[in-house]
Amino acid sequence: MTQTIVQRLAEFAASVRAKGLPSELRNDAARRVLDVLGNSLAATSERPAAAVGALVREWGGSGRATAIGSGDRLPEPSAALVNGTLAHSLDFDDTHLPSVLHPSASVVPAALAVAEARGCSGAQLLDAIGVGVEITVRLGMAGYDSELGNSVFFERGLHATAICGALGAAVACAMLSEVDEDGIADALGIASSMGAGLLEANRTGGTVKRVHCGWAAHAAVTAAGMARHGITGPPTVLEGRFGLLQAFCGDQTDVDAITRGLGDEWELPGIFFKPYPCNHFTHAGIDAARRLRERGVAVEEIESLELGAPTAVLRTIGEPREDKIRPRSGYHAAFSGPYTVAAGFLGGGGLGVFHDDFTDAAATSPERLALAAKVTCVPDTRCDEIFPHQFPAVLRARLRDGRTLEERVDANRGGAANPLSAEELALKFRLNATRVVSAEAAERITELTYGLAGLTDLGELTRLLRA
Repeated sequence: MTQTIVQRLAEFAASVRAKGLPSELRNDAARRVLDVLGNSLAATSERPAAAVGALVREWGGSGRATAIGSGDRLPEPSAALVNGTLAHSLDFDDTHLPSVLHPSASVVPAALAVAEARGCSGAQLLDAIGVGVEITVRLGMAGYDSELGNSVFFERGLHATAICGALGAAVACAMLSEVDEDGIADALGIASSMGAGLLEANRTGGTVKRVHCGWAAHAAVTAAGMARHGITGPPTVLEGRFGLLQAFCGDQTDVDAITRGLGDEWELPGIFFKPYPCNHFTHAGIDAARRLRERGVAVEEIESLELGAPTAVLRTIGEPREDKIRPRSGYHAAFSGPYTVAAGFLGGGGLGVFHDDFTDAAATSPERLALAAKVTCVPDTRCDEIFPHQFPAVLRARLRDGRTLEERVDANRGGAANPLSAEELALKFRLNATRVVSAEAAERITELTYGLAGLTDLGELTRLLRA
């Protein structure tokens, strides 16, 4: 009898659990873990994290899993909710292209909560995370329409990060739990009824998007737990007439993308790390602004700026214009093409633009708003040709002396074509983590995370994460 997609994915996950990932993939998974931990520590002072933390404390329950950045030990679903919210709160989490989703921010928090609670080893954690991330992005690719040149999830306003992340994370949690191959399939099937998320907050504000990965991680832990206790999922939940892909993407799906080359061709190593804590669509514009600044362009010389970008992203970073040139908060500013271009000229922390550029105070700075108001966002043909394999941009500055200068960025920093160095990744983690923990603790977290493959116990790492 032909296997369903869920059954094929469960077989893949069970095989990796039995054999382990190759060392290079475990190393990449460790880099993903370190990135998530740094982003999460940096987000502990954000309001959504405080709100979700207060909620789970109201829920109560005996705790076996760490809430990052606090002294709390919580039930696994609650810890996953808190930590997933932290991981996505600053929009600093990794990105897979062309699916346009952020896989690690759901998978790592969910897997870490279960691994800690169940006493798993570091190697088991890395194997589960590697598989969970791989399945997440492959599900995202099933919703990518090459003729459209965009994710169908995104076109419909659906947050594939949260929808697909719940499924990939559920597989990771099931791998770490006492369930067999059928149980892994059930966890995936159960989680398919739980993933959700809408993208309207990208356009017009609201903090709920920061919770999406937390809720996906919470759903994943719950789904794996239900499977362990005997709840089952439909075997055709992905490709079926009333399955996930038909429900979310209709007929615009590439179902074969989920299993094509599975186990032989890995998406995991090519996932982009983000150098800037803002929406990934804005990064090339920041780089273009920094290049113009390096060429000697002074803000006072600028008459106007034209930001060319892929047509599909303008709804996120350019519309509505009145909101984008005057963002309502620091978080809202992170989704503004005009504001992030201004930050590229006027900022300078971290790897070029950093957290101080996205405070509420920075977002209302008269100097930044005056420069943002000079930016017009327009579609660009070359950018459309490249998107969404990269998130390119072109920035044209018209100067008061009549000159027009241009900088075009086709390949984003952080991907294979323009990678962040090991030193830059270490700097990102250190600057994130030391907002909460000491430099010594940050260094030790780095050592433990990069050494996860050899750890039999996660206790020291999770203690340091409680800050």
